[in-house]
Amino acid sequence: MKFKLDIAHQVPGRIRLKANSAKRNPAILDHIKQLFVAIPGVESVAVNTTTGSLILHYDPTQHVEVYKNFQARYASHALPASTSPATEIDAAVNTIEEEAEFLASRSLMARTVVDFCKTVDQYVRVASDNTVDLKIIVAASFSILALMEIGVTASTPLWVTLAIFALNHLAELNLPVRPIV
Repeated sequence: MKFKLDIAHQVPGRIRLKANSAKRNPAILDHIKQLFVAIPGVESVAVNTTTGSLILHYDPTQHVEVYKNFQARYASHALPASTSPATEIDAAVNTIEEEAEFLASRSLMARTVVDFCKTVDQYVRVASDNTVDLKIIVAASFSILALMEIGVTASTPLWVTLAIFALNHLAELNLPVRPIV
């Protein structure tokens, strides 16, 4: 499985990774942790589920060997940086998440709803091996509902009707003429 991992900071003895797609998802962060804790020379891996970051601590005297093994694992499990560039959709999602957290900090009902959505999102991500999340399911559901509603009430667009009419008449014009008997 590949993840969107970024090396946020590194000094001999310490490497900090960011996995933004795994924020508040302990199952995925634990999976990533297991990939790097098995590297010979790595002493510990600290995980922060709130920020989606991991900090690898290792013996600085083994820097060359640890870093070589780290690079091999990182290259085999990290998506290239160009795979998922930041978009306006990412910015909108981040804004909505920040507003939800702001409201949740001021209301028990909002906190309950936000926590429920995060729990459902986590179950969906784990069940789909981090392929699908709740945002995709909600967007797809709204799209399907909109298409169903449009399909019931929409008529054929005028350009489609005219195109069919023109093709039909073109075909009739090019038919061989049969003599009338």
